[in-house]
Amino acid sequence: MQSLGDPTTFVAAINHLSQNDPRLAKIIKKHGQIKFKPQGEMFESLVESILGQQLAGAAAEAIIKRVRALYIGGNLQPQTLYSTPVRKLRSAGVSPQKARYLKDLSSRVVKGQLDLESLKEKSDNELLEALDEVLGIGPWTVHMLMIFTLGRVDVLPVDDLGIKKGIQKAYRLREMPKKERIELLAKSWHPYCSVASLYLWRHRDAD
Repeated sequence: MQSLGDPTTFVAAINHLSQNDPRLAKIIKKHGQIKFKPQGEMFESLVESILGQQLAGAAAEAIIKRVRALYIGGNLQPQTLYSTPVRKLRSAGVSPQKARYLKDLSSRVVKGQLDLESLKEKSDNELLEALDEVLGIGPWTVHMLMIFTLGRVDVLPVDDLGIKKGIQKAYRLREMPKKERIELLAKSWHPYCSVASLYLWRHRDAD
């Protein structure tokens, strides 16, 4: 399976995107090859995604830091999180709803209902289907996991606000594109939609 962490794969993706999409070609030329390395463990990444939902970057980081401080070495492990009283999570700033999500996730892993290790070998669709059963985890969370933790190469986060803004800016659209428009544009990006996404995020944040 190809990985975004493989420089050869990344270069192949850049060449493909540059040849098939003139707008992306300009963005790639401007920013050069992005240094990217997938990182993190699946459980910790999912916990952080849940904690960061609907929060600005700084606020999300603060909550994650406080939750990690509850555990030795800051390690987020299924068993310890499952055993943590909700009141303790609440004292770290976790909302009641997110505490419920964290308990559902850790419970499924501890009880063997969700084998995160085996999911690493599953297809994108199988991964989406398996994690969609967990409270508080939807397509956006799984897409972020696929790109930033698992390094999957052909992920298209159509619901991501940053992707929408990046496309609007790159293609000079009057309005942010809807899912159908994004999927139409992305026909020329496959099988490297993840790399296109990385450049669109970079383009969104550039002057």
